[in-house]
Amino acid sequence: MNMNPQDRLPPRVIPPVFTVNARWEISYFSEAAAELLGVQAASAIGRNCREFFSHHEHLTDFLQLCSTISAGKSLTSFPMTLRNSAADRHPTVTVTAIPVPDKEGNLAGAIVSFQETPQSFMVNQLVLDSLADGVFTVDSNWRITSFNKTAEAITGWTNEEVVGRSCRDVFHSNVCGDSCLLARSVSEGRTILDRSIFIERKDGTTVPVSISAAPLTDHEGRVIGGVESFQDITATITKKLILNAIADGVFTVDRNWKISSFNKAAELITGWTEKEVIGKSCSQIFHSNVCGEACILGQSVKQRKTIIDQTIYIKSKKGETIPLNISAAPFLDHQGKIIGGIETFRDITSSIKNHLILDSIADGVFTVDRNWKITSFNRAAEQITGWAGKDAIGKSCSEIFHSSICGKNCAIAQCLYSGQPVANLSITIDNAKREKIPISISAAPLIDNDGNIIGGVETFRDLSTLASLRKQLTKNYTFDAIISKSASMQRIFTILPEIARSPSTVLILGESGTGKELVARAIFNASHRSDKPFVIVNCGALPETLLESELFGYKAGAFTDAKKDKIGRFAAAEKGTLFLDEIGDIPQSLQVKLLRVLQNKVYEPLGSNTSVQADVRIITATNRNLQELVQQGSFREDLFYRLNVVKIFLPPLRERREDIPLLTDHFIRQFSALQGKDIVGIASAAINILMRYDYPGNIRELENIIEYAFILCDGGFIQPEHLPEPFYTPGSAAQAKVAPITAASQTLEEIEKQAIYLALGKNKWRRMGTCRELGISKDTLRRKIERYGLQNPTGEESD
Repeated sequence: MNMNPQDRLPPRVIPPVFTVNARWEISYFSEAAAELLGVQAASAIGRNCREFFSHHEHLTDFLQLCSTISAGKSLTSFPMTLRNSAADRHPTVTVTAIPVPDKEGNLAGAIVSFQETPQSFMVNQLVLDSLADGVFTVDSNWRITSFNKTAEAITGWTNEEVVGRSCRDVFHSNVCGDSCLLARSVSEGRTILDRSIFIERKDGTTVPVSISAAPLTDHEGRVIGGVESFQDITATITKKLILNAIADGVFTVDRNWKISSFNKAAELITGWTEKEVIGKSCSQIFHSNVCGEACILGQSVKQRKTIIDQTIYIKSKKGETIPLNISAAPFLDHQGKIIGGIETFRDITSSIKNHLILDSIADGVFTVDRNWKITSFNRAAEQITGWAGKDAIGKSCSEIFHSSICGKNCAIAQCLYSGQPVANLSITIDNAKREKIPISISAAPLIDNDGNIIGGVETFRDLSTLASLRKQLTKNYTFDAIISKSASMQRIFTILPEIARSPSTVLILGESGTGKELVARAIFNASHRSDKPFVIVNCGALPETLLESELFGYKAGAFTDAKKDKIGRFAAAEKGTLFLDEIGDIPQSLQVKLLRVLQNKVYEPLGSNTSVQADVRIITATNRNLQELVQQGSFREDLFYRLNVVKIFLPPLRERREDIPLLTDHFIRQFSALQGKDIVGIASAAINILMRYDYPGNIRELENIIEYAFILCDGGFIQPEHLPEPFYTPGSAAQAKVAPITAASQTLEEIEKQAIYLALGKNKWRRMGTCRELGISKDTLRRKIERYGLQNPTGEESD
């Protein structure tokens, strides 16, 4: 409230007026007042009004005026006769005294004006018009008797329009009637300060105002009406409404840590009302786990900086513990001086519950944002990887996992292209100690309510135990270096130990590539001759002229180039095992000599007449039907029976398809070790193709297929496009090659754009088909096409 009327009155129209402050000291004394009262204005300034007027006998009537004002009452048109000894006349004046409240509603002083009776009304009105607050008065019938300029500005009504009318007809406030504050003030004979109400302007709009009301009394103290002052508090209310519209709790404290504001969200979260907490210490209300020296708001004010996103726990009004995420900042005035602090807080009970749920899951779970930065990392993820969540969050997922599919084979990136989650992929990662950990992963994009991709989520399970069990289980599917789970091979596995212990000749039958040599070596490794030589001779690879000397050796001079003696394969395999592969291709001239070795255990080197004893275990193998060769006369019947003591038939791979995944996995591990590539497995789509093939070349052909795939596959999983023809045909609609994905260089948003473009192209820019493939609505697809500026290359408009 401006206490200096001369600042608001026109020049040279300064009426007789003086003002007093809250301590009842005269703060202003106009020259017109000094002249009228016969005193010096300078002598009045700063003096207590009671003391000043008591020292002037002709002004003692003003003492009664001071008593009335100090009681918070207003005076209007109070008659008084001045006995000025310095003047020949004793003028009669009317006095108007108006108490003035401060911003907190406390009595801050008063304005007292007086004028000789003929002009007093005009002067009183000028005084009222000088006030920054709206002021109006009413008589005993609640008819408006005065209405100042500020009241006109706030309400839109003019003085002429409202004087004589009921205040209820003008203001239409929310307290008109029994709750009228002016009526209460008059009936109770006391001043009511700083109450907030709503009034209606002339144009029908509502205005929030802060009002103070007091009774009007005559010179004998009788109530003759009432006076009300009001301020437009729209700006204050707007700020309060903004605070109450904020979803987070907000409160402020003053320099003494007393709560000075408390919004609606704060009330809902804590259970306390604003009225209950204002003026109380924040520690009395919140009882948080950081009250005291660890107080976040205290640290913020002390350090003059904002502190954000801290998790604390408080007690509600009911004593319940509530987890909060808080941010605090110092409260500064326009000069940068700290006048308090402000704190915002959010109830994170739901988030904490979700966090607890995630931490109770046995699988590792982590999420990433659009830039592949980790945003959450559950307890199982910490245990599996050895990384603490606080260390992992904010880092790129590739920095933490170093997985075998990081980069172009990223599971999250792949699921964006397919429009479907990726499930149960087996890969390897590096833990914090750089140890390889086998895991199974599932991935999916994170999508908000509008269908926008905001990141990705991946779950993973530690397969270390499973790998150990699988390794143990694999032992049941292996014999030496032979791998098979088929029933026919399992029967062979059961008899091989007995065959190995026997000295009998073994005949291994089977198509080319079925693993006959592996079986022969397995028998040797399991026999008591395993520490002796294992010699292999491919009878079909040597011409007849060389085969005899290769098997039996020769003496110097046996033929033209025989310069010195040379031992044969039988001698080289002495006390060990000789494996004669492709025995069906041995010429008849040698069949007799071989029969003699089998029967008598002796042979003669080429060019020698001396027999040599042979202590050799013989294992033979062929992909030909020896019985048919016997019938055709190309293979000796007696030799056949000598060889056919123990017969083992190896089924072709097409008859034991269940072995294809086992063998594929074995070859992948084998080539990974040989070539140093981090290829960890084969995609289900690729293995499904391999399972449908008949393999005329059997296991050897499968091995060659995997070796070819290793040339094209850079890492991760072997995909269909890595397989040779006819398994994969470039350009095939059914097996269209997916564009390479490089997650390290693309954001999720870029991947989404590419995925949508590819899906549109695949569906010939038909939007309904694209929506079905991507699993999104037509509106979402339309919005994303516009967002990414995607255009049909043909120029045709899509449906």
